[in-house]
Amino acid sequence: MDYSKAEAKRAARDRFTGLWAAITVPFGAGGGIDAAALRADLDRLTGDLAIDGVFSGGVMSEFWALSGAERRRLTEVVVGRVRGRCPVLAHTGQHSAEETIALTRHAEAAGADFAVVINPYYPPASDEGLYRWFAHVCASVDIGVWLFDTGYSGVALSTGLIRRLATIENVCGIKVGRPHDRYLELLAAVGDTILVCSPHEETWLENMRDHGQRVYMSSAAPYLYQTPGRQPMREYTALALGGDIARAEKVAATLDPVRAVAGKWLQGRPRQIDNIISIKAWAGLVGMSGGAVRPPLVSHTRAELEELAADRGPAGLRAG
Repeated sequence: MDYSKAEAKRAARDRFTGLWAAITVPFGAGGGIDAAALRADLDRLTGDLAIDGVFSGGVMSEFWALSGAERRRLTEVVVGRVRGRCPVLAHTGQHSAEETIALTRHAEAAGADFAVVINPYYPPASDEGLYRWFAHVCASVDIGVWLFDTGYSGVALSTGLIRRLATIENVCGIKVGRPHDRYLELLAAVGDTILVCSPHEETWLENMRDHGQRVYMSSAAPYLYQTPGRQPMREYTALALGGDIARAEKVAATLDPVRAVAGKWLQGRPRQIDNIISIKAWAGLVGMSGGAVRPPLVSHTRAELEELAADRGPAGLRAG
């Protein structure tokens, strides 16, 4: 971390650009984190796929299923592997404020560039209670902190609360994992104070074109929708950020078959959390580690894997 606490907001605006990927965590035969497979995934992301940043330890990483020691180890492996290649945003949220502080201080010491903190979602709390929780966490760390308003948590942060949190010195961004109208609402409410970003690829071009966005923060799309030999998301992002919207729209349209597969296997799940099962399975089919999820999630059956592989065919997705 090479910025002061008072500089966190400016540092975030300077450094969050391009495509950021939210990584999964591979588990080995014994059930623990497979560090070698994780490093191989990171090499692919920062090498052939040329992603601009890594979001580590979040929902895609099954953070709720990792022990505190595993979460610390994950941050260390990620930062150690990508240092000098791209920045790291490490998720450090936990229900306990003191454990969140400890995880955040560890991420800072390990070399993460910024931290992201999901709100405690049990027990249910008032806006005032949540504000005090975040204020205590942020006052206890120096690193820049992102908020994470997501439907996965079952608790929505109110607009009024987000306005208050945005004024905290080292709160510098919010990832809005909710429908597009909610992203637009928060962009209007706090976009002049902190970065407001969406993880939805289907609106990313619009966000660049119409709302001045410069960072895709973040999902599995950069490695599910692309392979080393075919990178339409990177191509249309570069075109749009360079001002060539017409060409960007043509390239983005080539992803429609892929979005149809995602509509079935990711957005179409009866329970939102189950899309992580399909994300890991899909990742394994396109050259990433993929692999099993941890209980209480349940990995796909062989028949489901075969169906997913068959659906990918018409979309033009091949491993590589």
